This record gives sequence, C-alpha cells and structure tokens, in this order.
Amino acid sequence: MKEEQELKNIVRERYAKIAEQGKAENAASCCGATTPSNKVYNIMMDDYSGTDGYLEDADLGLGCGLPTQFAKIQKGDTVIDLGSGAGNDCFVARHEAGIEGKVIGIDFTPIMIEKARANAEKLGYNNVEFREGDIDNMPVNENVADVIVSNCVLNLVPNKKKVIGEIYRVLKPGGHFSISDIVLVGELPNELQEDAEMYAGCVAGAIQKSEYLQYIQDQGFENITIQKEKPIQIPEDILSKYLSAKGIQDFNNGGTGIYSITVYAEKGGAKAQKPKLKLSELQTGSSCCEPSSGCC
Repeated sequence: MKEEQELKNIVRERYAKIAEQGKAENAASCCGATTPSNKVYNIMMDDYSGTDGYLEDADLGLGCGLPTQFAKIQKGDTVIDLGSGAGNDCFVARHEAGIEGKVIGIDFTPIMIEKARANAEKLGYNNVEFREGDIDNMPVNENVADVIVSNCVLNLVPNKKKVIGEIYRVLKPGGHFSISDIVLVGELPNELQEDAEMYAGCVAGAIQKSEYLQYIQDQGFENITIQKEKPIQIPEDILSKYLSAKGIQDFNNGGTGIYSITVYAEKGGAKAQKPKLKLSELQTGSSCCEPSSGCC
C-alpha cells in the first residue's frame, strides 16, 4: 500500500476533478472516482431530496448514507461535518441546529471549500463556515462540537485511528457523532486494494467492519450503535476494469461484503448547558459561538 501522504494526494487530486463532475456521474460510479456504470445509477449514495435543509447545488452525489438523519442535532448545537464537500450535510445540519447553532465544515480540497462557501453565501447563512484542513488534524480547538457528522469520508483517510482520536478531542463531554462510512467483511482482491481509482472511490481504503468498530471502542466512546447498514454492490462493468471474468466471479462468490454503515457513539461526561441567545441576537441570526470558545 502507498504511503499516507501519497494516498492523501491521490484523493485530493481526484476530488478536485470530482468537484466539477455532475451528480449523476458521481452517483453512478464509486464515489465519483471510477468510470460510471451503465447498469446502476445509484451505487452508494442515499437520497437527500426529501430532507429539510437540502440544497441540490451542494449535493455532488458522493455520500453513502444520511448521517444527519440519525445525528440527533438540537437547536443551538455546534455541529462539525468532516469532509464537507460542497456543503450538503452542513446545510441540512444548519436546518436542525437553527440560527442559534453553529456549523463548521472541514475539507482538504480547495475547490470544494470554494463551492461550499459560495453555496453558504447564496443562502445567506452567517452561522455556517468552511475550513480547509485534514480531518486527522482538525483546525478546531478541543471540546468544541456537540455533534460530529461525516458521510463516506473516513474510508479515504489512511490513518483512521487518528481521525477517531481527533473526533474524541473535538467533541464536548457528552457530545456524540453519527458517521456514515464504507467497511468490509472479508478481503478485497489485490487488484482492487492496490488501485488508486478504487482508493479514491471509497472501496480500497475501507477497513474491516470489526476493526473500524474496535477503533471507536478503544478510543473510549460509549453507547456505540450501528444505526443503519446496507450492502454495496459494485456493478460488473466497473469491476471489469480491474478484474478478469474469473476474478469477478470469484469476487462475487467469495463471501466478501462491502457495506455502508452509519455508526453512532457518545463521548462520556456531562453536557454543559448552552447559553441562551438574546432576542436581538436571534433576530440578526448571530451565532451563539463566542470567539473565546474556539469554534469561531
């Protein structure tokens, strides 16, 4: 397997191109990274179109779940979205957190940050911001977030254990996360494991489901729950780019499972009571997040 920085560069370069692709092309491929399938339109993503706060321009078709649906976001919460892309989950989270809340999106692809900021400006949201940075070294102070969400992103990061440690650091005591991601049961063929497209496509970078959950437990998170799980089927017209006909047959019959899971877990400790906004602050849409808190 390639070195961590090389893998990050592959993902950053590929996602800069993906940002310019249409939603249909991304949805019909593996996270927008592979050649689109002629047989299946929606390989990984779930449908956001009926979700409150949804902005079609911010939906690039790159997710594998609906983490905000399970995130238990409350009015006034500070929410961080890891791998925020064009801002889709941030805008849904903002609907839940309200003008009393604060939403921070983190992404390491500059063009994605540009798109997200343009979308936020178009919506007139002054309590949603986007920061360029790595999610395994978040540009956020500790104990800032009430809720962390992420949609099909941790599988793209080589050091997933470090990301989970960062999530724990950034969450407030009593905070929680809801993250959708790709995991494996069984081993991928070597041809898929070593291919850069399949890494950027959220498949080759996935780890075993048991290992993923163990990292979360080892970090000290509590009440770990799988909120949703669905199998991912890679169409044969995509697999044929990497595997022979026999290789495809062996893969399909070999017991390897690729799954989208949405995982919930809590950081221990008592939740602090949120400060109440003054009526004048609510009317102007100001955030409850003060500069001294580290989240502004």
